[in-house]
Amino acid sequence: MSSHSPSHLLAPARLHERLRVRLGRAVFDYGWEGLARLGKLHPLARPQRHGVDVTYDVTYLPGGGRDHQLDVYVPTPGAELPRTVHKPPYPVVLYIHGGGFRILSKDTHWLMGLAFARRGMVVMNVNYRLSPRHPFPAALHDVAAAFQFAVQHAARFGGDPQRIILAGESAGANLALTLSWLTCVRRREPWAEAVFAQGIVPRAVIPMCGMLQVSDWQRFARRRPLSKFLEDRLCETAEAYLGADASLHGDSAELADPLLLLERGDPTERPLPPMFAGVGTADPLLDDSRRLGQALSRRAVPHEVRYYPGEIHAFHAFVFRQQARQCWEQQFAFVDRYL
Repeated sequence: MSSHSPSHLLAPARLHERLRVRLGRAVFDYGWEGLARLGKLHPLARPQRHGVDVTYDVTYLPGGGRDHQLDVYVPTPGAELPRTVHKPPYPVVLYIHGGGFRILSKDTHWLMGLAFARRGMVVMNVNYRLSPRHPFPAALHDVAAAFQFAVQHAARFGGDPQRIILAGESAGANLALTLSWLTCVRRREPWAEAVFAQGIVPRAVIPMCGMLQVSDWQRFARRRPLSKFLEDRLCETAEAYLGADASLHGDSAELADPLLLLERGDPTERPLPPMFAGVGTADPLLDDSRRLGQALSRRAVPHEVRYYPGEIHAFHAFVFRQQARQCWEQQFAFVDRYL
């Protein structure tokens, strides 16, 4: 047999790989979408059951349609709930959803809006442009604009612009962490410079189970064997967001890797805010949260990194689970100390 493999013999292997990637993507994408929509049908998902009012589809950046809208969750005036510990003007949470920079939305993350609002906070649950149609830095540009909106319009919804919290999970944790960096470091990008110019540093940042370095996704596989399903998801996340060659983004590319910025030790013009990160020990992204804790310790930034035995990625969304409820209580207790 010839040592050269004819192209028609390689085609079935390539076809199998292509089908595997597409099938895995469909299971991942529609699985999360379906769970969120199913959960919203439950009677306890109704905001009024929790003493919360919601204003949907508020435009934070004109001209972008739904990509540039957010939902605002506000404690209902006069509602007395045992978990409402903050009084008006309320702290403001800018919540940035996850989904590998590719999928999901504010609509799938209604639970996060309710959870913070029933605690006595105004929540701005934000949409942003998704890759690969809108690759880096589109999402970061959008959440930067949403941050400016939150600062400038907090009072309109009964919020306190001096007490802003940035929160997000997975890809949203990446964006929240980078956004917090931009509040403390002056950059040349006009949209980043506008964040610094607001003069507001968050009171706390909550980057949950984050993919905090988009480049070099293979680092997870080097540490321990991963299934083809997980490798496919990590690869498509990185390639859809950053592209095959991150250098095409110039100096801005480093903003996709906020963990590396923290580890590099560069000084900041303003002190970095306190941070709380929670992650399950069965989460393939676990190492990024570990590294985050180490980097924050070296910088003497107040923080907690909590590990939840056996829990999967974004486990805290499954609030019927004991460790998910424990995680929420611990992050609330952390945030309350800095409000």
